[in-house]
Amino acid sequence: MRTLIPTLVLFMLVSHGYSQVERDKALHFLGGNLFGLAGAGIAKQMSEGSRVWTFVGSVAGSALVGVAKEAVDAGQRENGWDNDDLAATVLGGVTVGVTIDLFSKKSDKKRLRGNYASAPKRKLSFPSRKKNSEALVLQTMPLSLNSLTLFPAMEE
Repeated sequence: MRTLIPTLVLFMLVSHGYSQVERDKALHFLGGNLFGLAGAGIAKQMSEGSRVWTFVGSVAGSALVGVAKEAVDAGQRENGWDNDDLAATVLGGVTVGVTIDLFSKKSDKKRLRGNYASAPKRKLSFPSRKKNSEALVLQTMPLSLNSLTLFPAMEE
């Protein structure tokens, strides 16, 4: 309940705020989101998961598409170059970049988890076996997927 009321109030404020934005700017923002996501994906693959380059790729992807769209608009007689449209497109890319950065899994050292960068391979050393050691032999049946079923009647 503590989060429901603020969420509803936020949705009401956003719905009234959307009517203040032109439809064209909202479409530019959406286009910036989509191409920023594509740019972030490409940059993440090329930089092996670097957070900074992922963000730069997101902004660069949206800026590249925004400049291209405004260049096409500038060549048309009824349209022209509009810096507000370009700003809305780049803002869409910035939003995607920040969102990816917020939701990326990070360790305590603020680095991404997983095998994103090549790490040197470590050799595992096992303690040597003693010649006179005893072996432990299990007398029971090992577990299998059939023994873990929820319905024992289905085994038959």
